[in-house]
Order: sequence, then C-alpha cells, then structure tokens
Amino acid sequence: MPIAAVPGQTWTWQGHHIYYVQAGATTGDRPPLLLVHGFGASTDHWWKNIADLQADFQVWAIDLLGFGRSAKPAIDYSGQLWQQQLTDFIQNVIGQPAIVAGNSLGGYAALCAAAAASDWVKGVVLLNSAGPFTPDAPPPEPSPLQKLWRSLLRGLTRQPWAVWLVFKNLQRPQTIRRTLEKVYCDRTAVTDDLVEAIRRPSLDPGAFEVFRSVFRTPQGEPVDQLLAQLSCPLLLLWGTGDPWMNCQQRSQQFQRYARNLTEHFLEAGHCPHDEVPDQVDCLIRDWVNQAIAPTAVCH
Repeated sequence: MPIAAVPGQTWTWQGHHIYYVQAGATTGDRPPLLLVHGFGASTDHWWKNIADLQADFQVWAIDLLGFGRSAKPAIDYSGQLWQQQLTDFIQNVIGQPAIVAGNSLGGYAALCAAAAASDWVKGVVLLNSAGPFTPDAPPPEPSPLQKLWRSLLRGLTRQPWAVWLVFKNLQRPQTIRRTLEKVYCDRTAVTDDLVEAIRRPSLDPGAFEVFRSVFRTPQGEPVDQLLAQLSCPLLLLWGTGDPWMNCQQRSQQFQRYARNLTEHFLEAGHCPHDEVPDQVDCLIRDWVNQAIAPTAVCH
C-alpha cells in the first residue's frame, strides 16, 4: 500500500479546504480513530497505520490547516486553532465521539481537543507529543552574552529574508533526508517516498507563511493544565531515541499530572508510528480493548 493509496476527500472549514482520508468500517464496540500528523507532515505519514488498523477501526486521518494538502492561508496558527478544527471535524464529519491519536505537534493538538470537548473524545494517544509544561520555578537570569544572543535571534526571526533562507534550506530533499535520519533510529525507514511526502506540501503557495508563523506564535496552554481537564483514558507511546525531546523527563511530567494513564517505551525515534508501526498498532489495539472497549475483539 503506497503513500496516498487511500483516496482523499475535502471538507470546507471556516472557508478553507481541509484534506482527510477515511478507511475501514464502523464497528459497534470501538469508537472511530482519528490520526493527527506532526509539524511538516501530513496524512501520508500514517499510511502504514491506516493500512493495518482499518481491519479493526473506522480510521480517519486529517491534514491540519497549513499542512499537507489542506489550505495554507496567511493567518495566525496556534494550538487553539487546530483544537477547534479537530473538534469541529469530529462533530461534523465523523459524527460520533472518537479516539484521537497525534504525533509531536499533532499530539498537542489532540490533547487540546480532548480537553476542550470531553464529550466528543473517548481516548487520546500521544506519540512523542509536543507542548509546554508550566515551569516549576522561574528560569535563571540569563547572562549578558545570552541576552545579546537572544536579542540577535529575535531580530533575525523578524526578518522575512532570514526566515526565507532557512525555509529554502529545509525545503531541500537532502536537508529533509538528513533531518529524518537524525530523528529515526532505523534509517531504512527514511525512504524516497517519505522524503517527497514531507517536501511536496512545502512547495504549495502559502507554505512559507505557515513556516514563518512558527516564529510569531506564542506558546499555547500548558500541558499540565490540559491534563487537568482531561477525563478520558490516555495512552503515551515514546520513541526513546528521539533527539528532540527527553522522553524520560517528559514521561515523569505526564505521570505527575495525568490520570488514567497507560505508557510504553519503544526503540524508535521521534515518529514511532512510522518507524515501528506494527508495535504501535498492536499497543493501540490492546489499550482500546482494555481501557475503552473491553468487550471488543480485534483481529
């Protein structure tokens, strides 16, 4: 099953076209499963999981506004925006409460949606999820050199030409491949198809403005505050070889604030769903059977 083998559909949301795919049939016991990609990725990043999980779930995957094949308007992007997109999609397109699974940025958006619309989210799966926690103590006062360096960086990120140069470099297939090979433990999982799936949306009109907005968007609601609002079961899956985050440290933070938590650590990088899909799919099935639909029988 190659990338984008499942035919996609378009949903109009707030005047913008949103791309999504759907596979599998409705089941009586298990809620639908909605998959949400990370920054720079798309529904294509879930193709292995869709091919497998559609035997047991009605599976949906969506491109967040600004990514993949969805529209890329020049607006302010935030966790709150994507939270509203996801909750509206569940209510208006899926039409029944769902389990929401997200990787990286998509994990943070999924958690925001679950906290905001508890009646519409039956469970949350977070895979190396992004999002800030409230600091336990104020950060130490930076040194004069650190202040100067931060001031220079802020000045550069306000310059469109500087951000454009960074964007054009990150757009190159060689840069995408090198980056993926750093965040995947198994480099054989970094295929030409995967590189192209990441590169293709960056060529769309508006993609640069989406990238540029990252430097202007303030941090969203802290994860600990979102967890305090969460009422459904939570599954955490960590790729322990992720160089972008300290999984053990973040695990301890989640354990401190989360209720009804199940957690597993995998030998993978930042995107375990794509690197070790069989393990991830099996863990999702087992968790759903135990925590959400104990009478269901998966294949």
